[in-house]
Amino acid sequence: MTERTTPNQPKEIFGHPQGLFYLFFAELWERFSFYGMRALLTLYMVNVIFEALVERDFATAAVYASYGSLVYASTVIGGKISDQILGMRNSIFLGGILMAIGHFVLAIENNVAFFLALSLIIVGNGFFKPNISTFVGTLYAPGDPKKDSGFTIFYMGINIGGWVAPLLCGWLAYKYGWHYGFGLAGIGMLTGLLFFWSGIRKNVFGDKGLPPNDLVLSKKVMGVKQGLMVPVLAVLSVPIIAYLLSSYKALGAEDTFLGDQNIVNIIFKLIGIAILLYLSYIMYQATLDERKKLFVAVLITFFMTIFWGFHELSGSVITLFAERNVNLTFMSAAQTNSLNSMFIIILAIPISMLWTYLSKNKMNPRTPYKFGFGLVFAGISFYILALSGASADDNGMVPFAYLLLMYFLISVGELFMSPVGLSKITDLSPKRIVAFMMGVWFLSSAFAFQVVGFIGEQLAIESTDKNVGGFDTLTVYTDGFDLIAKYALAAGILVLIAAPFIKKLMGKIH
Repeated sequence: MTERTTPNQPKEIFGHPQGLFYLFFAELWERFSFYGMRALLTLYMVNVIFEALVERDFATAAVYASYGSLVYASTVIGGKISDQILGMRNSIFLGGILMAIGHFVLAIENNVAFFLALSLIIVGNGFFKPNISTFVGTLYAPGDPKKDSGFTIFYMGINIGGWVAPLLCGWLAYKYGWHYGFGLAGIGMLTGLLFFWSGIRKNVFGDKGLPPNDLVLSKKVMGVKQGLMVPVLAVLSVPIIAYLLSSYKALGAEDTFLGDQNIVNIIFKLIGIAILLYLSYIMYQATLDERKKLFVAVLITFFMTIFWGFHELSGSVITLFAERNVNLTFMSAAQTNSLNSMFIIILAIPISMLWTYLSKNKMNPRTPYKFGFGLVFAGISFYILALSGASADDNGMVPFAYLLLMYFLISVGELFMSPVGLSKITDLSPKRIVAFMMGVWFLSSAFAFQVVGFIGEQLAIESTDKNVGGFDTLTVYTDGFDLIAKYALAAGILVLIAAPFIKKLMGKIH
């Protein structure tokens, strides 16, 4: 490892700011904690929290969807508070501490503790996640060509954490109990905070990530300093969010005033309507050229939402399918959550080289084609799972190879879509609403979890038997996967057909 510096510049490692590598390890361990917990979450709810319910799969799907939606929605609020009050450093510390506490509380087998733990993780993620990613960008000067490769290194940390965490946390939970799996996730979060604190102590970040000005933290609102008010309000929001999470609607609860909805469903429906109305107003005021590009930005966000809605089934329905109907000879159902990150790590460089090769030969497909093919790959991946039933043994168990191939294909689809989506939103959005459109982009992941919840509820198995499985569950899952495949393929083909028109609207934006 070589380090170099000049009198006016911070130290560099391999040509990148030294601070990048502290953020790399902080994010790696934070993602370790997040994905380690996520790998266990659905199984824990089905087998512990809702084990006595006949409709335990339905309740699990509802809570998982609400949790995922709120996790991603919280980043919009946390990012805003960081920009105006806390600064990135304080936000990352506050978020990390809340998440670590949440993971440790999750190790307590108690229903009240369970919902409080998820709420702590949601609030903490809102402060941590948007700020550490933004922090990376501040380490580079505007226009620095090394910035893109710096983000590539940083995102590799995300996938390393997402790969290793389910393997270790899943093994501990399977071997010794849920407490140990969730506890290891908490230790991972604390480890990430230690790396970040070490970077600050060594001053590798210089003056980056500080509050907007020296007075903002001490400014008083209703007699309380803002620097104190934010963490207090964050903690006070935890029981409110816990109540929202626990308001899931189980089958047979038609007597509730919400009918077949829960509070989080309704909140996101209202948010969706408000966003559509505001976008309509913006489009009405925009110029013709802006309107064309904004229309494409909305389309990209919509199709990305569909893709993530299918992709995020890996932590819910696909995990249950793996436990109940897949011959897992090498890993447990929780550990299969590592497969997506493993394939991303393996495929990221080859696919990046493919785009470079195609660009040199002037054959690199435009963004609409990449999105279309990404959705097609997602559709094929679920079609593979739908076909798996034909190879089931006498107990309704299918070969592990089907699941492995499914994750390979959907990972290819992810690499076709995810890396280009965010940059295109900034390119296509009028400057006056770039921040708003970035918020809509992040909220698309929150809405994707509403899709996850809907599908999970449709494929719910009614049983209190922990060993539920066989051909009854296999039929439900494979029929469901077949339907998902058809929707994903239809969406992908629709995008490919419309690609020439979308390309024309994009103009010179590639």
